[in-house]
Amino acid sequence: MWTDIGANMGLIDSLTDAFSSPSPSDRPDDGSNGAYWCDDCANRIRDVELEGEAVCPDCGAEMRFERATGRDCAC
Repeated sequence: MWTDIGANMGLIDSLTDAFSSPSPSDRPDDGSNGAYWCDDCANRIRDVELEGEAVCPDCGAEMRFERATGRDCAC
């Protein structure tokens, strides 16, 4: 019977950890508005990391901008 209590406490601890993970509002805001994507290569470059034109470093194709709102990821 005591082993069942220990297993239940482990489950409760796991659920507590899952629900206490940082929300998007807890993430730092670095000024990013989204990311540029290469549809051919599946490369992703965040707008705050881009230097120069939005072209894919692998194939040279123009990358499209995908906007994220707030602190969410443009994934």
